[in-house]
Amino acid sequence: MKKYISLFLLSSFLVVTSCDDRFAELNTDPNRPGADVFDPNLILPVATYGYGNMLTGYSGPILFQSMWIQSLASTSTGGANYYSNADKYVISGSTNSYIQGVWNNGYQIASRINQMQSLARTKDLSNLDAVGGIFKASTLAFVSDVYGDVPYTEGLQAEEGITQPKYDSQSEAYMAMLTDLETSLASLNPAGDPIRNDVMYGGDLEKWRKFGYSVMLKMALRLVKVDPAAAQTWVQKAVAGGVFTSPDDDALIPSDQANGYSNQSANALNVVDDIYEVRWSDKTIDFLQATNDPRLSIVAEVPPAGLAANRDGVVEGNSDPAVQIGLPNGFDLTGGAFDITTHPEYPGPTGTGGDIAIIGAYSRPTAIYRDRDAPVFALTYAEVQLLLADAAVRGLASGSAAEYYKNGVEAAFVSIGKFGGRTVAIEDITDYTDANPLDQSTTDASLKMINEQIWVTTSLFANFVEAWNNWKRTGYPELTPVNFPGNFSSGQIPRRQPYPAGESGVNGESLNAAVSRMGGDDWITRTWWDGGN
Repeated sequence: MKKYISLFLLSSFLVVTSCDDRFAELNTDPNRPGADVFDPNLILPVATYGYGNMLTGYSGPILFQSMWIQSLASTSTGGANYYSNADKYVISGSTNSYIQGVWNNGYQIASRINQMQSLARTKDLSNLDAVGGIFKASTLAFVSDVYGDVPYTEGLQAEEGITQPKYDSQSEAYMAMLTDLETSLASLNPAGDPIRNDVMYGGDLEKWRKFGYSVMLKMALRLVKVDPAAAQTWVQKAVAGGVFTSPDDDALIPSDQANGYSNQSANALNVVDDIYEVRWSDKTIDFLQATNDPRLSIVAEVPPAGLAANRDGVVEGNSDPAVQIGLPNGFDLTGGAFDITTHPEYPGPTGTGGDIAIIGAYSRPTAIYRDRDAPVFALTYAEVQLLLADAAVRGLASGSAAEYYKNGVEAAFVSIGKFGGRTVAIEDITDYTDANPLDQSTTDASLKMINEQIWVTTSLFANFVEAWNNWKRTGYPELTPVNFPGNFSSGQIPRRQPYPAGESGVNGESLNAAVSRMGGDDWITRTWWDGGN
């Protein structure tokens, strides 16, 4: 990955031309290629790594959605104690910086992809152009899911003179993205130009096609509450086009710690305070224990006794499922009414003397989540099968919801091994699926079971924004909000991130129009498709 990214960074300045022809002539380095010979395939790995960063770490997901969705929990409180943004919906010293992470990353990625597509078109690299279109639609749909209305039809057109693009309503943006995605997928040609420097799929166009249609499926299901007819149309197009067919199709973005391209969530969880503060929530641990889920011993451990061990990310804890205890959301260690030691099920501290860990007996993520070389799980076959189960229950797709559900659970157990840790034994997978078939007694029972599984699966893959988006769409799992003093969301689970503060200075008129249309710019304003609960 480093080779491709470094080459791009070295050459990216060369595609910028000056309006002073004489200046360009005098300042052209004959030893460096210009846009006429620069290979736009070199941009793809940079965009891919950036996409992974958007989904992870301090760009927002681990500091917001991981605990909004009650996958993780923390005892941190306000001020500089940054997990207060997530666990208690309380402003920290850097909240305004975290707010803009997805926005800035998303538009930077999309801009690079746009540049790649522009260069690809000049060289008749139609497949690279199409892959760029697939990736761009997925990127900006992600941004829209987090914020709502976004610049799309006029976005990324600064070279054409549009420096203050209008914000499309989310409904308009989604329809345009889906149409552009369909167009890009239709233009993929196995006999055309090969995709080079592809760190996600190694240039395999068939996998890119499946990825694009799987993205289409996910986007289509966002529409079930606001436009059921459109949802059905796009679900059926996705299925007909061909979505993921096995875990081999998983969209995983590789990390490369040795060369400076590490997994950003792992970077966060290796911070000493994070090792100590971040635990699995009781919602997650209870869910896994209720069905003897074999993933529990892979993802959770109780640290050894004492403060030093609880702050050590290298020491191995006890992963016995029977001893795992989830931390309730919304508690702290400040000695007041919300102190975790006052909770009726508080298991007590560990250690003795000056080595006491007050929080010590709660389950933390295992070392797989601190592995800086772990891949980023962008979209998986497991999630796609569970989405198809949801679509089948709603009558939007043919096939057996129970079979899709079983396939999704089995695949989730297989793909958890791709973190690089232990895997789930085949016999344990079979035992679990035999003991936990889809509840088809009612439509609601089926949807509850399917979407709770999407929540826990995407959470365990550290794709916390996806878990949050699917909760907004469906209302599952059923969550009790935290109502911590001084919270910024009126005691409600946040439904979106406010726009970056800088937008008011650079594109204020368009921003104000979007805010007026959406009905506000706060943490609980619902975006167009958000009607789950």
